[in-house]
Amino acid sequence: MGNCAAPQITRNGGLAMITRHHDWSPSPPYMLKVIHMDGRLQEFPQTIKASQLLSQNPNCFLCSSESMFIDSIAPQIHEEEDLCLGQLYFLLPLSMSRVPLSLRELCLLAVKASAVLESSLSSRRRKDRVSSGEKEGQSFVRGGSLEMVSSSHHVRHQEMGRG
Repeated sequence: MGNCAAPQITRNGGLAMITRHHDWSPSPPYMLKVIHMDGRLQEFPQTIKASQLLSQNPNCFLCSSESMFIDSIAPQIHEEEDLCLGQLYFLLPLSMSRVPLSLRELCLLAVKASAVLESSLSSRRRKDRVSSGEKEGQSFVRGGSLEMVSSSHHVRHQEMGRG
């Protein structure tokens, strides 16, 4: 579920140009993210022990989004383990720790994660616009992308075509 883009090299005449794609994610790329079953997203700027979250949620277990597969039991992260920066974790009810994950359950978790992360991204963008003094309806350019500020709907970044 990570987001990584390598620079693209293009030719302009005889010169090679590097275009970097900026990640406007709601947090620095190396935040530790935990999605709770109630839809809450917790972010941490440093590595933490799993026990820090598990002690506050005794009826739950932690698992990494990277270790969840269809028809497999989600491996539990042990209390003494460190949670890694740049990773996405789910805090799930203990009842889910004993049965293989179905396609439906994985899809529901993916939809929940997507909604929570998009909501967090939208919230961060609104805060960034207010703090930078941008006005609603104003167009602006960031890192080669054009975006329209609007409270009525969110317009996704579109790469500006250059020939």
